[in-house]
Amino acid sequence: MSETNPAAAVPAEAAPHRYTAAMAAEIEARWQDFWDAEGTYAAPNPEGDLAGDPELVARPKKFIMDMFPYPSGAGLHVGHPLGYIATDVFARFQRMTGHNVLHTLGFDAFGLPAEQYAVQTGTHPRVSTEANIENMKVQLRRLGLGHDKRRSFATIDPEYYKWTQWIFLQIFNSWYDADADKARPIAELVALFESGERAVPGHTRAWGELTATERADVLSEFRLAYASDAPVNWCPGLGTVLANEEVTAEGRSERGNFPVFKAKLRQWNMRITAYADRLLDDLDALDWPEAIKLQQRNWIGRSEGARVDFPVDGERITVFTTRPDTLFGATYMVLAPEHPLADKFTPDAWPEGTHDVWTGGHATPADAVAAYRAQAASKSDVERQAEAKDKTGVFTGVYATNPVNGEQVPVFIADYVLMGYGTGAIMAVPAHDTRDFAFARAFELPVTCVVEPTDGRGTDTSTWDDAFASYDAKIVNSSHDDISLDGLGVAEAKARITQWLEREGIGEGTVNFRLRDWLFSRQRYWGEPFPIVYDEDGVAHPLPESMLPLELPEVEDYSPRTFDPDDANTSPETPLSRNEDWVNVTLDLGDGPRKYRRETNTMPNWAGSCWYELRYLDPHNSEQLVDPGIEQYWMGPGEGRPHGGVDLYVGGAEHAVLHLLYARFWSKVLFDLGHVSSVEPFHKLFNQGMIQAYVYRDARGIAVPAAEVEERDGAYYYQGEKVSRLLGKMGKSLKNAVTPDEICAEYGADTLRLYEMAMGPLDVSRPWDTRAVVGQYRLLQRLWRNVVDEATGQVTVADVEDADIDVDTLRALHKAIDGVRQDLEGLRFNTAIAKITELNNHLTKAYGGGGTAGPSGEGGGGRRPGAVPRKVAEDLVLLVAPLAPHIAEELWRRLGHTDSVVHQDLPVADPAYVVDESVTCVVQIKGKVKARLEVSPAISDEELEKAALADEAVVAALGGAGIRKVIVRAPKLVNIVPA
Repeated sequence: MSETNPAAAVPAEAAPHRYTAAMAAEIEARWQDFWDAEGTYAAPNPEGDLAGDPELVARPKKFIMDMFPYPSGAGLHVGHPLGYIATDVFARFQRMTGHNVLHTLGFDAFGLPAEQYAVQTGTHPRVSTEANIENMKVQLRRLGLGHDKRRSFATIDPEYYKWTQWIFLQIFNSWYDADADKARPIAELVALFESGERAVPGHTRAWGELTATERADVLSEFRLAYASDAPVNWCPGLGTVLANEEVTAEGRSERGNFPVFKAKLRQWNMRITAYADRLLDDLDALDWPEAIKLQQRNWIGRSEGARVDFPVDGERITVFTTRPDTLFGATYMVLAPEHPLADKFTPDAWPEGTHDVWTGGHATPADAVAAYRAQAASKSDVERQAEAKDKTGVFTGVYATNPVNGEQVPVFIADYVLMGYGTGAIMAVPAHDTRDFAFARAFELPVTCVVEPTDGRGTDTSTWDDAFASYDAKIVNSSHDDISLDGLGVAEAKARITQWLEREGIGEGTVNFRLRDWLFSRQRYWGEPFPIVYDEDGVAHPLPESMLPLELPEVEDYSPRTFDPDDANTSPETPLSRNEDWVNVTLDLGDGPRKYRRETNTMPNWAGSCWYELRYLDPHNSEQLVDPGIEQYWMGPGEGRPHGGVDLYVGGAEHAVLHLLYARFWSKVLFDLGHVSSVEPFHKLFNQGMIQAYVYRDARGIAVPAAEVEERDGAYYYQGEKVSRLLGKMGKSLKNAVTPDEICAEYGADTLRLYEMAMGPLDVSRPWDTRAVVGQYRLLQRLWRNVVDEATGQVTVADVEDADIDVDTLRALHKAIDGVRQDLEGLRFNTAIAKITELNNHLTKAYGGGGTAGPSGEGGGGRRPGAVPRKVAEDLVLLVAPLAPHIAEELWRRLGHTDSVVHQDLPVADPAYVVDESVTCVVQIKGKVKARLEVSPAISDEELEKAALADEAVVAALGGAGIRKVIVRAPKLVNIVPA
């Protein structure tokens, strides 16, 4: 919904030098060109730029970042720049308070959207992506963002992803030494095997006696990047595997809404689990929102308990439990459908005494397990864990032995147990776990109470309606031979049973994590190629650094092979695998020319955003990832930043877990290997809210163009038909997107910047209202009139001594300076704008605001009573500069300055004018206001009480009554309670 620009109502000839949208466009384009030509926002590095310049060296630094934007073909709507404008304001504020500021922006350009567009149109993804980047650059430039453009790049640039591949090889060529609690080069592990200092796991032969394939298999169990056959989310409709986070709660692909199945495929993984403890512990020192820290802690999911082995048919089922004190209550076991032992535990016939409900109606355990596994493969993890759904499962046909009492317990497979958590197997204690209880009731399994209920229900479980779960109760029914837990509390029982398990060699105390290793391959074209080749024996070999970057080859078909979306019995065929000339190569990797086959998966789109903060530091370095001195300067640890990292990182809360967790992992590996000094990539994190917009839908529920909706008598109409209105996201598909281009054209970029910052607190979502934009436009017009005569274009400020400025104006000025500085430091841009508006309004009222009438006659007409003092006008312009840089630069130059406003010092408040000379104190009797006193802000409680009781109005209101109590809150409140 739009409104005609109100300034159009004033004839141009009446105010030829009025600040209008046309003037704003001219000013903004001119200064943007100037800033680019002069390199105004170029951030000096500690070497080269800073060398020999003591003043620059002495400046504190500030590294400010936005989360990577993805260059969409739809371009920007006004919701996208919210964070970019905010970081730009903060960066400008930091420059004006003496900091050397690094602020730039690149583009996260690999990924599925460009690939899908290529599939639909036949356009190479690079062509469409680069076009989108250029369009986005034009839109962002128009906003006046002060980025160091020398440092910008896209993840699709070969000179960038060369180093993404290089980092992958560092991770591939590393292992985690638990004793040293850090990553070490894999060559050091090989040396330990060769010397015999470390035993070769799984082999009785010496390292030198193993074949190359055997050695590769051993090292794969240690490498931080490794390929393995593992359960994955296979989406035939997209032709690729998906990370858990790319699958909806309904078990379908987030993109395309195709069914997703569990399948076992060979994929690349990152051993992020090795860093689980450090990822948890280091959160404490980060300046992040507590909600984000909590999400990461929950995702990592650290829990202490015990590992227990249950013997079965010459094998053993290992479980992890946080409640080993309840082992005596384990009456059955459950394996995840994907558990490898499920293939072994399938006898040809059902054992004698098998309950009919256990078989699922199948003739043999093998049939039952196969059918159930196929059924489970079509469900998402969220569906499988849903508490409310009916419990399903089948008996495997075998029994395990409970190690504490020797009892035989049946082994089931059931989909409420996930292979991705713990060991993929559980000991079920139905008396004390709600899900186990429901399963036991459904499958007629015994329920044994081993934790004495404290709610009066007793230990006879046949009368129970649900499980009893408590950490504050005594253990019962838990004695056998040389172990007894009866009468112990939970904590003591856990300690005793854990010691017994370790002594018997059937378990041990351990820590488990919910976090799983990171699935790091995609069956797509538009991603970074892996710098890995395979020899004829299938052994993986890393490419040497001299062969990087390994660039994407040209292919005729960009899409992975897709299949019937419902056909789970398919497997990926990647676009790269069809380019035989690229896949099959002869290389000399140090032992002569040999034939190899390249890896045909590509990296996920997360890869490029795991380290981009480092490339901003040293973007044109072709010899190393980043110069150590430069990295230390911008990101190294410092006071209040024990782990180092970016000073301020702004982006959406939707990246709370994945991107942030992955980037933290890469940073820690690079730190361990000595490539960086920062343990953490981002010290301070701020999540901006979302700009929302109204969505209008017709009777069919179809979104209609918001700009064409009319409001009449509180209802909304589109082409004469009534439509509904709801607040929601802004986007092209909802037909409610407003582009920054159209707002800039109608009001100017500075107005857009001010409006987005003034809409509310930065971390809160807020609705867009185009009609409200005019308020900030008028603020800029008043600011202009306080400095420039709209009729002549001449600067009208008064050159007077500070001593000649009236006290009220000085007080308004210095209060604004003090408040704006504090607000900008705290990212409270909306309140900073309110304080600037208050000061500007004071000047308009005190000095007449110019000689030409504004919209609706505002501005006062005729000669004003005086001119704004130069000192006040200049300080006001400097306060405005971080928020509205174009008009500030223009006014600064018109005020006679030759240096850019960008690098001026922000004014500092004089404390003498910040403190009020007096404040209003409210005096209440029985809660009702009876008087208001003007008192000193420094008045004491005793002085204020005396003054209040002596006030004539208070004396009259009391009418001689006694006083029971006087409550004083100096300097603003006195509350009198009569006797």
